[in-house]
Amino acid sequence: MKSINLQRTESLLMELIPEALSNLSDSRINSLPITAVNCKNGKYDAIVYFDGSDFEQKEIPGVISALQKANGRIKSHVLASTGWYKCPNFKFQNDTSLEKSMNIEALFAQIEKTKKEEE
Repeated sequence: MKSINLQRTESLLMELIPEALSNLSDSRINSLPITAVNCKNGKYDAIVYFDGSDFEQKEIPGVISALQKANGRIKSHVLASTGWYKCPNFKFQNDTSLEKSMNIEALFAQIEKTKKEEE
């Protein structure tokens, strides 16, 4: 279980990262929805999950590359907004949990349909 301070840090980063992205001129990432932040090793590393459902699968590496290029500006914004002396190193990943949950819902619907046909 994560400590309260780590959860608070993740919550704060969930607010500040989209704010930092909205100030950028790259239209691919300036309105990118951030779905979760997972801090590891204290505040040294953070995995930032974004919703890439608006992009095709072949566009995702370009989006991640653009996010990595903007990493310094995101860190500067976080440091200026929080007063921290150090900002986590961000790694960006496409959040596929929504697609997985859609698949699970489709499986449940299929099971329900099969049960109704058997009755």
